[in-house]
Amino acid sequence: MPRLSLYRPEKGNDFKFLDRVINEEFQVGGTDIFVHKYLGPQDPTAGNSTPTTPVNGAGVGELGIQDVLFMENRDRNYAPDVYIMRGIYTMQDIDFNLMQFGFFLANDNIMITFHQRNCVDTLGRRLMAGDVLELPHLKDEYALGDAMVALKRFYVVTDVARAATGYSQTWYPHLIRAKCEPLVDSQEYSQIFSADSGAGDGSTLKDILSLYNKNIEINNQIIAQAELDAPESGYDTNQFYVLPLNPNSPYETLQTQDTSDEERDASEDDHTVDASSVYVTPDKNVYVGYLTGDGVPPNGAPYTAGIDFPTNPYKGAFCLRTDYMPNRLFKFDGATWVYQESNVRMTMTNKPTNGKPADNVVTRQTEVTGFVNNNTTSTINGKVVPERQALSKALASNKPRADN
Repeated sequence: MPRLSLYRPEKGNDFKFLDRVINEEFQVGGTDIFVHKYLGPQDPTAGNSTPTTPVNGAGVGELGIQDVLFMENRDRNYAPDVYIMRGIYTMQDIDFNLMQFGFFLANDNIMITFHQRNCVDTLGRRLMAGDVLELPHLKDEYALGDAMVALKRFYVVTDVARAATGYSQTWYPHLIRAKCEPLVDSQEYSQIFSADSGAGDGSTLKDILSLYNKNIEINNQIIAQAELDAPESGYDTNQFYVLPLNPNSPYETLQTQDTSDEERDASEDDHTVDASSVYVTPDKNVYVGYLTGDGVPPNGAPYTAGIDFPTNPYKGAFCLRTDYMPNRLFKFDGATWVYQESNVRMTMTNKPTNGKPADNVVTRQTEVTGFVNNNTTSTINGKVVPERQALSKALASNKPRADN
């Protein structure tokens, strides 16, 4: 009598029979899952480390790496066709973890099981990290305000392995298990989010599922409120009046030359002075501190502004030199122009002014504006090039050459 054994060195008819039965169970009890097939990263040889379109319509392969420096695939290509497969996973309640600051989902990752042969027949390969899954059965038909939107239905595959429960009596695997996490609006999945939402109004998935526009709106509201509370950085001292005191007497104010000694003595004895008795501008602003200079003379005295000093100034005149960065305020003492303060108070937000001050608000003039946000161009050997360039692009244009 021959020895009975379900294991065979090769996948025989027993394996094929069991595989068909298991696949049929997925077709009967599984749910449809739409698969956005990952084709690979975009080709980095297009002259930029993050090109917007692949070279010759092809990427660098599913196993290729776009940026070998950071080992990242920031720009990814996905197949225009959507594949449909059947999958099975365990439904679970979405609970918020309130043990730390903010709202965090404690169990937002799911494990979906697929039939291995059906996956290969459909995609031409097994599922891999980077594939995006869409679960249509999670569409919330009774959601408030967005009934046409499927909430929390896009997932990205992060890991794929053989399921421990997917081995039959033949000791060969039939199932694969994909670890999936919710899809977030990032550079890697920009092609997915730029697809049409299907709502019929021309909107994209980014307009509906992404929180980017809502976060930008919230951020703009925060900036608007901050500008109302603190229009400029530092401290505003314009509302404080400055008495030009005589340095020889703490209670004597600098008045006109025809002030009598009796009036001066009476003022010193009473220790009372008022603004009406002051006729000359003070020598300096006594309210000096962190970011208090605004380029405005004390007590609201009139001043001129320009890139040079006036020709016939009077003693005590003020001039704001706009050719300095930041602008500087000077006072004429009768012989020379004495430096008073610099205009260091300014708004810290990038307000578009089109070259003109908006609402008398000084636009930000820091290194961030002139260096990081540099959008100007320069002409080198007849070629217009941007002044701000990525380091990866600069390194790519100077590739090492062979010595021979």
